Amino acid sequence: MSHLVQFLTASVVALITSPAKADPLAVGAALPAVTLPDQDGVPVDLAAASSGYVLVYFYPKADTPGCTKQACSLRDAFASLTDLAVKVFGVSTDSVKAQKAFQDKYRLPFQLLADDAGKLIAAFGVPGMLGFAKRQAFLFHDGKLVWRDLAAATEQQAADVLKVIAAHSNG
Repeated sequence: MSHLVQFLTASVVALITSPAKADPLAVGAALPAVTLPDQDGVPVDLAAASSGYVLVYFYPKADTPGCTKQACSLRDAFASLTDLAVKVFGVSTDSVKAQKAFQDKYRLPFQLLADDAGKLIAAFGVPGMLGFAKRQAFLFHDGKLVWRDLAAATEQQAADVLKVIAAHSNG
């Protein structure tokens, strides 16, 4: 094998297996002021939605098994989340069109943000690999981060968030 082929092979393997390094938002940090289009192409300014509880969760790719379980977990508990006035935003690097198809297919009652340039992913310090965000979740209360899950669950996402809110409300 030539040195060039070995170098290129090693470079591709490193790119595939090494997630981008980023420092995630620290508890107490402010909700980043980033505006992105939702599944309908409507600009959403996250900072404007900062009163009460705001859940921003990241997923690698719309309509894939783990991402679907995570979204459906939040969909199935949406009434409980709404009772607690939680605003939910799902974020991936998918296009507006892909986010809309995902929302429609699974009847997701919350907004999905299209972060194809990775602006919000970078603002939150979410690691990425090959253009996909790592699955993570961030819960804000009145614009300040109160909880983060840097290895977010799939089917347990909603239950985890509801537990945190119950503890935060009682503490």
